[in-house]
Amino acid sequence: MSIREQFRATTKIDIKDENAALKPLSSGDKAADKLQVQGIAAQIGELQATLYAANDRKVLVVLQGMDTSGKDGAVNGVFGGVNPQGIRVVSYKAPSTLEKQHDYLWRIHQQVPKQGELTVFNRSHYEDVLITRVHDWIDAAECKRRYAHINDFERMLSETGTVIMKFFLHISKEEQRLRLQERVDDPTKHWKFEIQDLEERKSWDDYQKVYSQAIQATDADHAPWYVIPANSKTHRNLAIANIVLETLQDMKLAYPPAKEELTGLKVK
Repeated sequence: MSIREQFRATTKIDIKDENAALKPLSSGDKAADKLQVQGIAAQIGELQATLYAANDRKVLVVLQGMDTSGKDGAVNGVFGGVNPQGIRVVSYKAPSTLEKQHDYLWRIHQQVPKQGELTVFNRSHYEDVLITRVHDWIDAAECKRRYAHINDFERMLSETGTVIMKFFLHISKEEQRLRLQERVDDPTKHWKFEIQDLEERKSWDDYQKVYSQAIQATDADHAPWYVIPANSKTHRNLAIANIVLETLQDMKLAYPPAKEELTGLKVK
């Protein structure tokens, strides 16, 4: 079984608190695992350079998860070896007044990767079937329509050259409590903390339910969901890095053909 198959949402990986602490890829040596992540990140950087040079395909990585699940940490740990000119990270917040005047996918479509680019969504269009359902801003019928919209949108991206990977970073409720408390206790991390985080935490069970529903409704071979146990930050990065590497390798990326007119050319 490949690492992708191991974490694919279609396997028996449930969104349950006890599964958030699993570390099937860990060697048992945290330092060694961190070194492995660094090595894989370097390989990802090399493959992305080929993607950028070929300029004919695109890669979209979606990171979703509860507050403190490690989306920023995954960006730093997994994609830190990518040349900045070939990667773009988009962080989605609450929609602006202008964005609300359009359909909910309008702001998303503007940010999808261009040819040769690897784009990471830190949160994404899935917020529009997650927080909106938890707070009953949309009803079940509208949510079902949005699942269909998202499936059509992602299929269109795939059919026009975008390779998609979607990751749910799965932490337990207790792990979130510890991470939130750490932000409260450390003044240098206060900028990461919002009182609203505590309000959203009260809806923990509802969020787990809607995440499960959204993943089940939108998992597809051309836009797969991977459920990543994320209580361990090192293992989280190790799993994501391996999946990204496997996917890029399967793309059979290659540099553009050599230019015949340059054969034998001497630069003076």
